[in-house]
Amino acid sequence: MTDVLELNGAAQVEPYVEPPYVVQSADHVLSLLSTLVERGSLRVTEAAELLGVVPSTAHRLLATLCHQSFAVQERRGGSYLPGPAVSALTALRGERVDLRSMARPVLERLREETQETVSLVALDGTAVHYVESIDGPQPLRVASRLGLSRPAHCSSGGKALLSLLDREELLARYPTSRLIRRSANSIATRKGLEAALAEVRARGYATNFDEGDTGIGGVGVAIPDHEGRPLVAIAVGVPIARLATTAQAAALAGRIRAAAEELGQVLAAHRFS
Repeated sequence: MTDVLELNGAAQVEPYVEPPYVVQSADHVLSLLSTLVERGSLRVTEAAELLGVVPSTAHRLLATLCHQSFAVQERRGGSYLPGPAVSALTALRGERVDLRSMARPVLERLREETQETVSLVALDGTAVHYVESIDGPQPLRVASRLGLSRPAHCSSGGKALLSLLDREELLARYPTSRLIRRSANSIATRKGLEAALAEVRARGYATNFDEGDTGIGGVGVAIPDHEGRPLVAIAVGVPIARLATTAQAAALAGRIRAAAEELGQVLAAHRFS
C-alpha cells in the first residue's frame, strides 16, 4: 500500500508505514465492516476465520456493528448483512447536496405557509441528521437546525422515520429497554417508543412536545423510498408556546403532509427513492 503526496506539482509516492500502535478491537471491527460491505453478507464462522479469533469473539464484534446499525442479522443464528448506517453514510456522502437543492423550494414554500422553521432530516441508526433547515421569520422562533444531530426518538422527524421500520429492525437499533432522555418529556423506554410509533402510523405524522430541546415542539412527516423504508422527513420546529395542543399539531400536520407528498414526487422523479 502506498500514499501519494503532491509536492511542487509532482506526485511523490511514499511507502506505507505501519502506525506505531493499533487498537486491535477497533482494527477487527473495521476489518469486519469492510468485508461485510464487500461481500454483502457474513457469518460468525467466516468472521472468526477472517480475523483468526474464536467464534464467540467474532460474535461480539458483529454485535457491536449491529448496535451501531452498521450490520443487521437476517434471523437469530443467521448471516449478518450491511445495516442502515452503511446506506445512510453512502446516501449522505453522495446525494446530500443534490437532495438539499431539490428540497429547498418545497421547504421555502412551507416556511412561508407556516411562518415557522422548516427542516429536512435523515435517519442514521438511532439519530437524525438535519440535512437542511430554514429559519422561520418570527422574532420568537426555533433557530436553524442545519448540521445538528439528535436522538431520533426525541424529535418529530425522527419518530416519523422510525415509524417506517418493522419491529425486528427497530429492536435491532434499540437493543436495550431504556432510552436516552434529553428532557423530562422524552420517551424513556423502548416499550413507550413502540406505543408512540403505533400512534404515528395511525395518524400519519409525529409530534414532539418539549421532548428534545427545552422549549421546542415540532411536527414531522416521513417520506419513504419506493420500498417503504425511511428516506427523509420534513419537520417543522415551533416554540412550545405556539404548539401546546394536539389540535395545533394536527392543523400544522396537514400543511406538512402536502409538502411531503410534493417532495416525495420530486425525489422519486430523480430516483432518490
